[in-house]
Amino acid sequence: MEEGSEILQLYEIQYSDLLLLSSSSSSCSHYQEKMIMENLGPTGPGLLAITNVPDASLLRRKLLPLARKLALLSPDDRKRILRDHNLGSDVPLKNPDRNVSSFAMQLKYAQGTEAIESKPSDGVGSHLNLENETMGRISDIEDDVFDNLENMFKALGLCMMEIGLCLARVCDTAIGGNELEQSLLESCAAKGRLIHYHSMVDSLVLREAGPKKGSSKRNANNHARSKENLLKGANLDTNGNEVRLCEIHPNLWQQWHYDYGIFTLLTDPMFLLSSHRTTVKSEFSNSSGQECASPSGHSYLLVFHPNKNKVLMVKASPESFIVQVGESADILSKGKLRSTLHCVRRPARFENLSRETFVVFLQPAWSKTFSISDYPMEHYNPSIHHLEQAKEHYFADQDQNALTQEIQKIVPPLSARLKDGMTFAEFSRETTKQYYGGSGLQSNK
Repeated sequence: MEEGSEILQLYEIQYSDLLLLSSSSSSCSHYQEKMIMENLGPTGPGLLAITNVPDASLLRRKLLPLARKLALLSPDDRKRILRDHNLGSDVPLKNPDRNVSSFAMQLKYAQGTEAIESKPSDGVGSHLNLENETMGRISDIEDDVFDNLENMFKALGLCMMEIGLCLARVCDTAIGGNELEQSLLESCAAKGRLIHYHSMVDSLVLREAGPKKGSSKRNANNHARSKENLLKGANLDTNGNEVRLCEIHPNLWQQWHYDYGIFTLLTDPMFLLSSHRTTVKSEFSNSSGQECASPSGHSYLLVFHPNKNKVLMVKASPESFIVQVGESADILSKGKLRSTLHCVRRPARFENLSRETFVVFLQPAWSKTFSISDYPMEHYNPSIHHLEQAKEHYFADQDQNALTQEIQKIVPPLSARLKDGMTFAEFSRETTKQYYGGSGLQSNK
């Protein structure tokens, strides 16, 4: 499946072109606006890439390796560093069985309100003031690699928030009105996450370092079973919920799901190789990995393209930013944007390869009310639509049809989670419940 799948080379737009497109005085060609809507709209894959963002590549190279370092620190050291840099985690870090570690911070639009509300072309410098101040100090943080963690986190996060606002403005122009941009500004904040997808070696190190109870023989047996489970691809989602594995895609870092915000922005991932022969002591004292290219040349982000009824492997230019459409954008645009069903796959045959990324989730205010009037029924209740498509594709591609049905078993349809008049807070709670709650489709039953 992994090697033979079709590659999705993302449509790319340069950052400078995005700024011009989003400017109220823009006289740019409508071709780029058309291509943006084609890729984010109902017939497209629901994602694209932004390239050549000034100074962002240096921040990415410095920040992303810190995800693994934080994940493999001793619990006391990690707790102290997170506290010192105003970071938290929405993953239970005490769980040694996790295969994802996530470090989160609320990023406030108020940190650059004047820049955000002015023309994009005038606001770039204001948004990146923090980033520019950070740049001058990055080369001096060899003694303590975490010294500038908070500043780098905020600088890259604010840069990505600006990209999201510019893209929302472009989409609003194409759709009509200013629903998306206004919804983002009303939320006042976004969530940033620095994420480490554990290699199997990392996971075994954490298991070995975890609390040990009972006899040494029992611990040895548990360790052997732990390794066996890891090799089978034991799975946690990025919220730390253990999930049931998909029969067709058992080896996932992150299960199939939709993001429920407006846009999700991701750095192109970084891959790190660690030593096969490692100990807890050596990892905790020197938890750096060697950066390497993606083994397959793609990001290991998989998306399901509903119009093609296919799973596609996402490939983006190095150091670009990937933008995915969330369900809130789908709802607010009344189906003119299409949310992205996606997962993250673990590379086969690379036990010592980890994946690092930085993600910013842009969402509406918790009090934002959703209406489903004029919302396309095939988006609201996709199972009927997909069944019709499945019949058409069945004899042409039975494997893809089976995969479609398998994914539907673990992804609750929008119609089961969204009711007319719900607030975003209510929608997010219901979505989390139906994915990961006690009777959720991806709960560990």
